[in-house]
Amino acid sequence: MTTMPQTSVDELPDPLPEDVSVLDVREPYEWAAGHIPGAVHLPLAELPMKLHLVPGGRVLVVCKVGGRSAHATAQLTQIGADAVNLAGGMLAWTHAGRPVVSETGGPPQVA
Repeated sequence: MTTMPQTSVDELPDPLPEDVSVLDVREPYEWAAGHIPGAVHLPLAELPMKLHLVPGGRVLVVCKVGGRSAHATAQLTQIGADAVNLAGGMLAWTHAGRPVVSETGGPPQVA
């Protein structure tokens, strides 16, 4: 049995290296409320049908707390992608004071 690649916010450089892409697998309302700048949005339910939209290279996979992104990371690593789950998800990201942008026009919030 292989272990799923996982990291914490504390283990990530700030800012993220340019060769790391972020894949956000949350629902659209969560994404709109606040997400990591430059992230690609692809809800978990759509992932199997839209694998071609997953960035190449190293991919940091995020959701709200790390559960959905763990499922996505497992799916991606099974097909050979270099994906790692963000333990604690966006809650940990924002708690650490990392940058978040919003599409709602208001201050970013993690829904």
